Amino acid sequence: MSNRLAQATSPYLLQHADNPVHWRPWESEAFEEARRRDVPVFLSVGYSACHWCHVMAHESFEDDETAAYLNEHFVSVKVDREERPDVDAVYMEAVQAATGQGGWPMSVFMTPDGEPFYFGTYFPPEARHGMPSFRQVLEGVHNAWTSRRDEVGEIAGKITRDLAERQLSTAGSGTPTEETQAQALLRLTRDIDSVSGWFKGDTKFPPSMVIEFLLRHHARAGSVAALEMAEGLCGAMARSSLYDQVGGGFHRYVLTPGTGGPLVPHFEKMLYDNALLCRVYAHLWRTTGSERARRVALETADFMVRELRTAEGGFASALDADSEDGAGRHVEGAYYVWTPGQLREVLGEEDAAFAAEHFGVTPEGTFEEGASVLRLPRADDGADADRAARVRAALLVARELRPRPGRDDKVVAAWNGLAVAALAEAGAYFDRPDLVERATEAADLLVRVHMGDTARLDRTSRDGRAGGHAGVLEDYGDVAEGFLALASVTGEGVWLEFAGFLLDIVLLHFTGEGGRLYDTADDAEQLIRRPQDPTDNATPAGWTAAAGALLSYAAHTGSEAHRTAAEGALGVVKALGPRVPRFTGWGLAVAEALIDGPREVAVAGPVGGELHRTALLGTVPGAVVAAGETGGAEFPLLADRPTVGGAPTAYVCRHFVCDAPTTDARELARALGDGGA
Repeated sequence: MSNRLAQATSPYLLQHADNPVHWRPWESEAFEEARRRDVPVFLSVGYSACHWCHVMAHESFEDDETAAYLNEHFVSVKVDREERPDVDAVYMEAVQAATGQGGWPMSVFMTPDGEPFYFGTYFPPEARHGMPSFRQVLEGVHNAWTSRRDEVGEIAGKITRDLAERQLSTAGSGTPTEETQAQALLRLTRDIDSVSGWFKGDTKFPPSMVIEFLLRHHARAGSVAALEMAEGLCGAMARSSLYDQVGGGFHRYVLTPGTGGPLVPHFEKMLYDNALLCRVYAHLWRTTGSERARRVALETADFMVRELRTAEGGFASALDADSEDGAGRHVEGAYYVWTPGQLREVLGEEDAAFAAEHFGVTPEGTFEEGASVLRLPRADDGADADRAARVRAALLVARELRPRPGRDDKVVAAWNGLAVAALAEAGAYFDRPDLVERATEAADLLVRVHMGDTARLDRTSRDGRAGGHAGVLEDYGDVAEGFLALASVTGEGVWLEFAGFLLDIVLLHFTGEGGRLYDTADDAEQLIRRPQDPTDNATPAGWTAAAGALLSYAAHTGSEAHRTAAEGALGVVKALGPRVPRFTGWGLAVAEALIDGPREVAVAGPVGGELHRTALLGTVPGAVVAAGETGGAEFPLLADRPTVGGAPTAYVCRHFVCDAPTTDARELARALGDGGA
């Protein structure tokens, strides 16, 4: 036996290909070997940008003695959670049920039949802080397996039965109502810190999907409170160190330090966060005309193109939190933090003094070893914007010379779908055709490499080669969402057609009784439980992402089957939205579109013309836009929609009722919300 990760497409697995541990990828052969040798399986799940995954790898998986013990007494399986979210979800559910908490690295010991019986996350090399050492855990599991096998089997069987019996029931819930949405908003107001603008809690993740709900709720219901909350959250994020004040884009989350100082980020940068937040800030600008929202949306879009775009036209998954510092050590945040002396070296005395005040860089430092995270501590962060922009540009040039964080360059279908939607819309809103081109190139990669001939998505690819892992529900929902946004922006109906292919697969293979959706297809690899989760995590739940795409596709095409499936799936939002709105944000946003219609906008006229742009800038929730020559076969909405007097003409319909056609952009804007932009 030897390590078998060298042929993996996942950069995370490849990072472990030289470990002395005889790692196997998740495959049936690994479990067959465990059965043959009569040993348990050790499953280790992580991802490339995970700091503590790297720590445990260095401390334990690169250690020859630990590896030898693992190799003798276990079959070790390594999984990239971003490549196999189904495996991650099933065993994380078991970890959380057993321990009350979870996280990565995830460590699970299981029988050769995949039934888990002992769990953990990070284990240190020596016992400390009440945690056993990893070696103690291995010896304890081995002893239990060899001397108390019946007890282990009973525990594993009970855990597996308990997981299998968990069923999510939304039968009879019906579709969300205006009351559902109002109750969700009320619950959110109780969770917000009105002083800071953030949600309460020491660890602050970007609540992208919740902000989308707030903006849509404001647009439909006129709620001032919803808009104020959205503006407060976006302002707090943009001023803090969650946002990369030099290079644009967002880090994963920020923590409140025990010292009570400024928020400190966990520095990894994920494609999904930046795609979602780029779209959020673009939509905030569309609603309010905020110059800061415009700047953040464009800087985030430019960050994605500059630092995450791959040679094949897709977008890489993440940048690591760690990189080399000036002393050659691999430490978290080294690429992003600054000392006053470093500012002076790059900017000179006067601009360095300005930068230190503007970005909150102090002599003692706000992070580690005298360095500071950059943020905007002053309320008037727009003051002297030209000078601030010049300083940011100089710091970015200097920072490019530092050792860069590692990049996980696998392309994940779902996250690229989110990026396609964000870049297409940002390009249209801000007259940046280059961003629309980047969105189109990423969508083309998804069709060529990920969809294949049967529209069955591959979850990942790398270097233009599909990873061979079946797409899950979020891949279908988010890629369809991206294609639908691209169709509205470009006027190219082929993207609507591709979205339809994917959504037909959702109807055929991911849909259960009573509107239920599953995260894996009915013909996918069978795990100990078929995963199913309607709540958002860092990205929209596959369940509600698919519901949103189904609803939009139905509005474009008039398909009753897709509309019915969307309504059935949204029953879970009526059940969960008022209780846990922070984890049902995207479902609540889709529900706003359902309640409003959504509106169907057909522009018989040139793509990119005044009426088309006006339609795209409408703030009514979830409106679908079709633009192009009347009577063309590209979009069903353009059928039998002639121009009036030969001038470009817009038609707005909802709930089977249409307004009078208009050639006046101002009248169209009023019909679609007339946002502040």
